[in-house]
Amino acid sequence: MTEPSDHEVASAADGTERRDELVAAVRDHAGTVARELALLQGGDYGQASFGTDDGEWTVKYEAGDLEYLRFEPRSGRETYVVSTKQPPDPEDLAEAMADYDAFVAAFNEHVASKEGVLDDVSMDVPEVASTADAVAERDRIVARIREVCDAMADQLHRYEGGDYGTFAARVDGSRWELKREGSTTSYLRVGGEGGIYLLSQYQPPSAEDVRDHVEGFTGFVDAFNDRVDEVESDLSHVTL
Repeated sequence: MTEPSDHEVASAADGTERRDELVAAVRDHAGTVARELALLQGGDYGQASFGTDDGEWTVKYEAGDLEYLRFEPRSGRETYVVSTKQPPDPEDLAEAMADYDAFVAAFNEHVASKEGVLDDVSMDVPEVASTADAVAERDRIVARIREVCDAMADQLHRYEGGDYGTFAARVDGSRWELKREGSTTSYLRVGGEGGIYLLSQYQPPSAEDVRDHVEGFTGFVDAFNDRVDEVESDLSHVTL
């Protein structure tokens, strides 16, 4: 039977304590780098890499806070100096820290390269054209279309009865549909399902859509009048 060894097991406390101190200091210092980088890049999330003679450093941040700081030497394995996972190996940390000053210098050079880059950018831009006249004309035409459609809806309500109804007609190959609620227009649509709403309970049509379909609306009203004439003609032959 082998006797237990009398040798004491070496403590790793001193090494890990020093490592943890270094990582905490780097986290604090590189956190400043991350915040400055977030300001420079204009977002709360992102990353950037900075090359040195000995390798490449990558800073990643989330919500403006440092998520990780990674060092990739020219040869050898990468080291996460700061991360949300396990702390780095002390030897790997020592190798990375030997290049840390070079990393900070590379970051400072990156920041300096952005200074003055906007100095020659001019804000002498043209005045923004007003859409007031086009919108006013659009609204005038749409109001007239609604007035006519409400008159049609009122006639349909009288003739058909009921609280809801539609009238549809094809004009120059396009399907027009008026849907009413009582004597009021719910919508006027051109083109069937997925078509263009010249009238709706939501947003107004674009000026271009009004321009493209205003002539077709005249044909739609003519189709409605023709339908009314047909109904009157049919009824005129009814005798009681």
